[in-house]
Amino acid sequence: MDSKIVAPSLLAADFANLQRDIEMVNQSDADWFHLDIMDGVFVPNISFGMPVVKAMAKHAEKPLDVHLMIIDPDRYVKTFAELGAAVLSVHYEASPHLHRTLQAIKAENMKAGVAINPHTAVHLLEDTIQDIDLVCMMSVNPGFGGQSFIENTYKKVSDLKNIIEKRNAKTLIEIDGGVNADNISKLADAGADVFVAGSFVFKSESPTETIKTLKQKVA
Repeated sequence: MDSKIVAPSLLAADFANLQRDIEMVNQSDADWFHLDIMDGVFVPNISFGMPVVKAMAKHAEKPLDVHLMIIDPDRYVKTFAELGAAVLSVHYEASPHLHRTLQAIKAENMKAGVAINPHTAVHLLEDTIQDIDLVCMMSVNPGFGGQSFIENTYKKVSDLKNIIEKRNAKTLIEIDGGVNADNISKLADAGADVFVAGSFVFKSESPTETIKTLKQKVA
């Protein structure tokens, strides 16, 4: 897949005007919607749950890329499939039986993603990489939006890209956290495929133009 994917994170949207922000993303050059589900246990914050995802799914015209920052994610695999997730990512650190979890996600006809925290080494995914459709690499410490980008991410991306190529896998690399117009090209050059941008998009003067700029930089 040559074309790079931009996925605005709805965690940074205006929740009082959620439908408006979803329509904006629908009409923009964005490819996916990124939804962060936080439980206040695995990460030190609570975001939103099923009723909000259901409301989002009703208006979203692009695939929902759901990132579960929760303990024991297996409990909710079926639920998020029913809510309309196209991609479901669970955290490596929260999944003691990762292989089984990936199979459960695929059995529900979703793409199976694995998210890793900044301190988690990419080589830990070597044994499962062929079963992973997408690796969501956290480039900030998870739990809050608007944090600054961790520079070591570039090296992690190229290391992971090497593992993917060595194993002949089709895995996409997604970067989540601190993505902006200044670092997106460098991330793409390192091997990243999917770019999650939250505050950078929604807090900008013109979110539509910002999304367009991000797309152009990786075109």
